[in-house]
Amino acid sequence: MAVEHFVREKLRQFLAEDIGPGDLTTDSIPALALQPLRATINARRPGVLAGVDFALEVFRLLDPTVQVNGPTLTDGSPLSTGQTIARISGQAAALLKGERTALNILQRLSGIATLTRRYADALQGSRTLLLDTRKTTPGFRYFEKHAVRAGGGANHRLGLFDGAMIKDNHIAAAGGIGPVVDQLRRRIPVTVRIEVEVDTLDQVEEALAAGADIIMLDNMTPAQMREALRRIDGRSRVEASGGIALDDLPELAGLGLDYISTSAIITQARWLDIGMDITE
Repeated sequence: MAVEHFVREKLRQFLAEDIGPGDLTTDSIPALALQPLRATINARRPGVLAGVDFALEVFRLLDPTVQVNGPTLTDGSPLSTGQTIARISGQAAALLKGERTALNILQRLSGIATLTRRYADALQGSRTLLLDTRKTTPGFRYFEKHAVRAGGGANHRLGLFDGAMIKDNHIAAAGGIGPVVDQLRRRIPVTVRIEVEVDTLDQVEEALAAGADIIMLDNMTPAQMREALRRIDGRSRVEASGGIALDDLPELAGLGLDYISTSAIITQARWLDIGMDITE
């Protein structure tokens, strides 16, 4: 995967945060800095890999001559305990200074991919697509949403700029669903779909009357979702969100929802244990 320019700038910021004006330990041992080293990046727990290209780019930013020796696992690969993800070689200074930043990225993103895979597997065989949300770490959203895709999920809108979504506070401020949808229809490109968040069956009827493209059922029970789906009857795509746990998915998978969105695949993911070991 090619690393985009703006991602490289983010990686430079991450390195600057950690290294600051210099690495007191490595820079204080001149004989060490230029010493060639070989290292392996290894999984210490089973899971799903995400972020390997970002991690390798961290080392290349510190030393453009860093080499990847042999095959490297790709994002989305299943990991077993002790499995080698990548083998790298380069100057000691680059490997030692970049280690923590590279591993932080790998561990965080692989943790998200691992949990996402569990959610996606629970929906396997159904028509329902798993989506993430905008509940992400500020400054790290691009990476976290990348990890969701690596785990088998899909991305909801990246930010406020690439999707029109009417939430409860928009409705309260504008005086109803109809007025908001009407204003949006007159101002946004015709190719942009309008999604409306509802939490009652009466609001489902309002969203249908307004011509919503997607209706999000927020914090509804399975029984309420069934009734909402009956009323919608294919006239809009339907998303369920709000308080959905992994254990809920087998039941929800059979309802016929188009999407289930959850912040849990990012906010509740635990870092996957991944380490780097010097081999020569």
